Amino acid sequence: MRGGSCENHCPAALSNAIMWTVLTRAPLPDAPYWPGRRLLAFVDAVGWPVAWIAVAMQLPQPAGIVGPMVIALAVLSALGRAHRAALQNHRYYFTTWRWGRVALGLLLIGMVLKVALLPA
Repeated sequence: MRGGSCENHCPAALSNAIMWTVLTRAPLPDAPYWPGRRLLAFVDAVGWPVAWIAVAMQLPQPAGIVGPMVIALAVLSALGRAHRAALQNHRYYFTTWRWGRVALGLLLIGMVLKVALLPA
């Protein structure tokens, strides 16, 4: 019988759905609130997309569709991030803090390598 019977493929579909449910991640806890956080979060939320727009504006002329596409995605990103920073501040995590730690780690590794490779 075609059409209505799912005796061969329904158990596999059900097991896949259960597997994806098991692999879901718990939401992050609310960020702590402190005075000035909302304004600083808004600056952080809009600053990064503005930086990407500035980079896209400095691309050489034959960038084609890449420049306008980066600008459009940055504007959409800025709108979503600004909404989260201003209205859902307890859910906003600072991008500068996250990537600043990565940059600081790379800087420290570079300094250690530079000191280690100095001629004695």
